[in-house]
Amino acid sequence: MSTTNSLVYAKAYQFAIRIVNAYKHLTEEKKEFVLSKQLLKSGTSIGANIAEANGAISKAEFKAKMSIAYKETLETKYWISLLKDTGYISEKAFESLYLDADEIGKMLFTIIQNTQPNH
Repeated sequence: MSTTNSLVYAKAYQFAIRIVNAYKHLTEEKKEFVLSKQLLKSGTSIGANIAEANGAISKAEFKAKMSIAYKETLETKYWISLLKDTGYISEKAFESLYLDADEIGKMLFTIIQNTQPNH
């Protein structure tokens, strides 16, 4: 695992912890169960796909799993935006979560772009 991959993995893991805590808040305090479940699934899937990518047996498999992780960040940003625009999370919480997801997404995009296919 390269340094960049371990950094994005660590950031995705910490982000997943924040997502789990957001899910608990949304379900326990806001009594919101549908959007929060979608956020939980996509937000925790980012790190899980990075973990799978790091165990890949080929560059193609690695790139495919990292691409899935990247797409999960896009989906997570969608749910975060929707939760803000429907009043379930504050502007402050939105900005913090969105910026973290965006940073992870940019890191993943760079890794994907720099992964050369097998010849």
